[in-house]
Amino acid sequence: MKKFDKLNFITAGMPLTTGKGSYPAAFDVLKEMNLDGMELEFVHGVRMNNEHREFVKNKTKDFVVTAHGPFYINLNSKEADKIDASVQRIIDTASVASQAGAFSITYHAAFYMGADKETVYNQVKAQTARITDVLERENIKVWVRPETTGKATQWGDLDEIIRLSNEFEQVLPCIDFSHLHARSAGEYNTYDEFSRVLEKLGKEVGQYAIENFHGHLAGIEYTAKGEKQHLNLENSDMNYKDLLKVLKEFGVKGALVCESPNIEGDCRLLKDYYYSL
Repeated sequence: MKKFDKLNFITAGMPLTTGKGSYPAAFDVLKEMNLDGMELEFVHGVRMNNEHREFVKNKTKDFVVTAHGPFYINLNSKEADKIDASVQRIIDTASVASQAGAFSITYHAAFYMGADKETVYNQVKAQTARITDVLERENIKVWVRPETTGKATQWGDLDEIIRLSNEFEQVLPCIDFSHLHARSAGEYNTYDEFSRVLEKLGKEVGQYAIENFHGHLAGIEYTAKGEKQHLNLENSDMNYKDLLKVLKEFGVKGALVCESPNIEGDCRLLKDYYYSL
């Protein structure tokens, strides 16, 4: 698995200025803007032809690549066929991402569907075992990371994600700081709170989770029920400056994915501020 010497700032999908161009144009924009890579967005389905996989894989000599699985995943669906389809989507994401040179994949794992937390946890764990068994058998080497989610109806608070990571060799957390902030309707937004998240990660998962990090950040609008929509950083109350200070002080290495609507603009803003510290 990949080793990192720094924190890399990458875009959620192709930069907007890529226009209708494809991967070659996208990586040209990243290079021009001095950004570190991108998250492949398979949110509407895992589709990437062999030529593109090969092209992106060659780019991983100089860039960092991750992938985001489809939005329609629910490992706790009331319908067995939907669970099976969700498991397959995660396996497909891991397989294609691995072929494209990605080091890590992430996805929103499940909804509670009115069930209690422990029941849902056990269901997610059972399905994660199915996923990791296939990846191990097929020798697909990529980190599998359920993401901290932005609404109380979604499985995936910080404790659940950390607990699941400790059950499986190939599973680590994807920490979405904007989701933590939105899910708690305004908490997780101070220097001390960010520090506690990183302390918890290092202590309960291990230093490796700090040195092989995959996280998300954007501006975010939320209500008492949690996440409403992503915003540009400067149009939100997301305290990204203190977060970047904490990431630097903890020596976090890996990838921070910018998911703001103006992806490459905010990604550059984050990288510039981080290096100004």
